[in-house]
Amino acid sequence: MTAIAASLQPKDHYNTVNHIALIDYGMGNLHSVAKALEKAGGTVSLVRDADKLKEYNSIVLPGVGAFRDCMHTLKESGLDQAIIEESGKGKPFLGICLGMQALMSTSLEHGLHKGLGLVAGSVKPFPDTLPAMGYKIPHMGWNDVAFAADQAIHPVLTPLQGQQVYFVHSYYCAPDNSQHTLAATSFGGFPFACAIGHDNIVAVQFHPEKSQKHGLAMLQSFIQWKL
Repeated sequence: MTAIAASLQPKDHYNTVNHIALIDYGMGNLHSVAKALEKAGGTVSLVRDADKLKEYNSIVLPGVGAFRDCMHTLKESGLDQAIIEESGKGKPFLGICLGMQALMSTSLEHGLHKGLGLVAGSVKPFPDTLPAMGYKIPHMGWNDVAFAADQAIHPVLTPLQGQQVYFVHSYYCAPDNSQHTLAATSFGGFPFACAIGHDNIVAVQFHPEKSQKHGLAMLQSFIQWKL
């Protein structure tokens, strides 16, 4: 175990009910997310044990990579059911990148695969027309965050109004309920949900830990979010 990983393990003198569970299932740049959360004012522990998740009142699911591998790993460890159960208790929950996609009902990445089903909808590939128009996939780099004029901005996302954030992804989330799309981004003229959620769940397709001060401000808003 590295020194950084060891420093993020639960300590006996910590009251784990008061700090953030960063789910560690072997996929994602956990150290960058953990350090960003800490810089934003959070106290963070990596959690690999499904039974331990109930000890925390705030949960973050990060991730990069393939949807199929993500779900396989979560199911193997029992973290899939733990996430469903603990988020169902109303705990503040943040999904990041692949952690956002895992919340959906299904994904079409490398076949049809079942997700956690916490947000009804599907993960889909970008249209084939985009590469033909000169837009490279994955969608990578800085892009705008847009909010609907007729919908109040989610309290976790308010620091992103009028800002750009950093993306790296080849698939996008398509919620069944348009009210579950909290913010959108356009790639080559194709709009997609860059933030989704409802109730105690919020998730973002971009990487707040790579989005400089505005990403950190968003993480701080999540840490301070009062339901």
